[in-house]
Amino acid sequence: MSKTVAKAIASGSPEDPGRSRLGRAQALGLYGLVAHWEEVGEEPWLDQLFGIEEEERARRSLERRIRNAKIGRFKPLADFDWAWPDEIDREAVEDLCRFDFLTEGSNVILIGPHGVGKTTIAQNLAHQAVLRGETVRFTTASGMLNELGSQETAGGLSRCMRRYCRPSLLVVDEVGYLSYGSRQADLLFEVVNRRQDGKSSVVTTNKPFTEWNEVFPNSTSVVALIDRLVHRSELIRIQGESYRLKEAKERGEKKAKQRLSRRKEEKVPRKSA
Repeated sequence: MSKTVAKAIASGSPEDPGRSRLGRAQALGLYGLVAHWEEVGEEPWLDQLFGIEEEERARRSLERRIRNAKIGRFKPLADFDWAWPDEIDREAVEDLCRFDFLTEGSNVILIGPHGVGKTTIAQNLAHQAVLRGETVRFTTASGMLNELGSQETAGGLSRCMRRYCRPSLLVVDEVGYLSYGSRQADLLFEVVNRRQDGKSSVVTTNKPFTEWNEVFPNSTSVVALIDRLVHRSELIRIQGESYRLKEAKERGEKKAKQRLSRRKEEKVPRKSA
């Protein structure tokens, strides 16, 4: 090892004193620089180059993880109308954003009728988890179970199962809006069971657990599924009328006022030039 390379390994970067400039070049895969380190290792512009490259790679990594999470468009929690639901524990919801449940490997169950904000809360949790550097997968129950159920080979099912079992956070939205057969119930049980070992799931459902036999009729795994899911879980109940229905009514009223205003304008005779 030359004196120049040894000095580079021993000296840390300004951003991270414990990490050498050469180490940063190797971590970034800048092998051309590494190969010519004797010539460029002392150049003052290296730190700026490393900073630009690291920042760009972090940005692209974040974009890729957001894209792979498949969260979709959503309203930020800062715009959530906390006054609309008849019942919601705002403190409990905001406490979820500390992600202690993710550290503990526990689950979150959001229970309530349609339109009260369960999906919005789940999407915000998924997005914030991605920003924290976690691997995340957001899916509807029907999307996941139909994809798993369509696999015709053991290898295909295994690969598909990994997509839902590997992320550190899995969000399963809209459990209870459709009914499923025994195979789908068994597949959901398998996903939940595989994720029991330190990986968290967020589930939204419009059905209390006493009615899950209607979601998975004739399935023998429902009781075991619920038992696995609620083990070390936090349940947050939300009650109220549909916020989407409220917005639809407001849009309708606004359109009606606009039509009335146009009719009044059309009845006003125009002055001759």
